Amino acid sequence: MVAVVSIWGILVINLVLTLAGYTWYLRHVKRPEPELPEIPPFVSILVPAHNEEIVIVKTVLSLLSFDYPHDRYEVIIINDNSSDHSADKLAALQHEFTTDRLKVINTDSVTGGKGKSNALNIGLKQARGSIISVYDADNTPEAPALRILVAELLANDRQAAVIGKFRTRNKNASLLTRFINIETLSFQWMAQAGRQQLFHLCTIPGTNYVIRRDILEKVGQWDVKALAEDTEISFRIYRMGYRIGFQPLAVTWEQEPQTLDVWFHQRTRWVKGNIYVILKNGKLLFKKEGRPIRFDLLYYLAVYFMLMMSLILSDTVFVLSVAGIVHSNLQGFSNGLWLFAVVMFIVSTFLTITTERGELTFSNLCLIVLMYLVYSQMWLAVAAYGMVGYIREQVFHQQAKWYKTKRYQ
Repeated sequence: MVAVVSIWGILVINLVLTLAGYTWYLRHVKRPEPELPEIPPFVSILVPAHNEEIVIVKTVLSLLSFDYPHDRYEVIIINDNSSDHSADKLAALQHEFTTDRLKVINTDSVTGGKGKSNALNIGLKQARGSIISVYDADNTPEAPALRILVAELLANDRQAAVIGKFRTRNKNASLLTRFINIETLSFQWMAQAGRQQLFHLCTIPGTNYVIRRDILEKVGQWDVKALAEDTEISFRIYRMGYRIGFQPLAVTWEQEPQTLDVWFHQRTRWVKGNIYVILKNGKLLFKKEGRPIRFDLLYYLAVYFMLMMSLILSDTVFVLSVAGIVHSNLQGFSNGLWLFAVVMFIVSTFLTITTERGELTFSNLCLIVLMYLVYSQMWLAVAAYGMVGYIREQVFHQQAKWYKTKRYQ
């Protein structure tokens, strides 16, 4: 019974978030783009990059092509202890553009190579901007993205940061990237919109965002122990009483894992990072100080602990029932309820892709059905593996390692 309640509880919460997000989308889709002041603030764009020679040139060219006034922003690449040809390619770009808008920081094994948070903190020390923007090394943002993000941030003094939307650049590369494309649309940006609508909450996604430098320094910069530095700093921002805005008109395109092993390692890092954030903030769950992050804490606890254990129990009972070893008369295990859960997942997920041009296809509908049967189970394996790995690291006092996601041409 606990498994049934847990699984259905998460399904209902995600359905509510999706419907709320769709409502938010309908209200905001026709809003005009926010406008910058006559003299916009100076922005420093930080890009952590470790062995990114395959993608770094394309990323830098995109960042230098923003329609934000070119004399009002700089791009800082933190070439973080790379062993490939990243340094040579970045040096060539600096020579080609001969501009102080592009700055490269080359770290070594002593100063760098310690993960994204450490690289960002290094870049922040040399940044000149009053507003900091962060992009991953595989991103190709659209030209208006930075301008829209900054204008949205300046429109509300209570906002410490504003996040944009990210899309899958290589969505047609494999079946896995097509899954990820739908996952990104449904469970990331639409869920963000739903949380914004219902709770005025958003979580920084790690790329395509801007943040006020003074608030960033007030919260203590990025936590070098956090693998999910984006979620961790989001929680600290909310605890200080600030908000994080969401502006889906600011779009970036990023590479996603094309093979199962790369996806598995990347998602495992996410799981470990979020478990760290949960445990770090768990003591605040029923304290006044933790009120701004209470929903997210409960949601992460439900997803990474209660739901995972419930899915394992449910799958085990299902297999044993088919084998005739055990029998259950619980209504929650009936075929009717299982079918209804599948339908609810398909409808809510399909609703989200109707917001994107070119995604409303019959093949995507078939993919959503397959996602419930296959991709969801893959996530269960990742969550279990990540949790076991995190516990092992704590027991043996091992330092969590930052897994480098493979890039593609």
